[in-house]
Amino acid sequence: MSNYYKWFNLKSKINLFNNENVFFKEREVWYCYLGLNIEFEEDGKGDSFLRPVLILRKFNKHLFVGLPLTTKIKNNPFYHKIYYNKKEQCVILSQIRSIDSKRLMDKIFIVSKEDFKEIKKRLIFILK
Repeated sequence: MSNYYKWFNLKSKINLFNNENVFFKEREVWYCYLGLNIEFEEDGKGDSFLRPVLILRKFNKHLFVGLPLTTKIKNNPFYHKIYYNKKEQCVILSQIRSIDSKRLMDKIFIVSKEDFKEIKKRLIFILK
């Protein structure tokens, strides 16, 4: 079975069965079902198509704007380094997207206030 079919089947289950009562806040990083996307869009990893995502802006209990994370460290304006469990990761600023809360699986950690402020500042800069 191709990965597209695996993702379609999983996405159907997420849509039908995932709990709608997920409580999330801005600054939190969650494992999120990002799926299998096209070309340069960031994918989820593994059989569950999961990737850590930073909650940037919560609109309501169902919708937020998120930024995926990666362990590939890049020194350019579209990435911001953060640390979790003494490991370096990057928030991918160029991959900002709206996400339904049904895609959230587990909360991992909370980004520091200082890092969150810098992420928003850098995001505004690259979007100008």
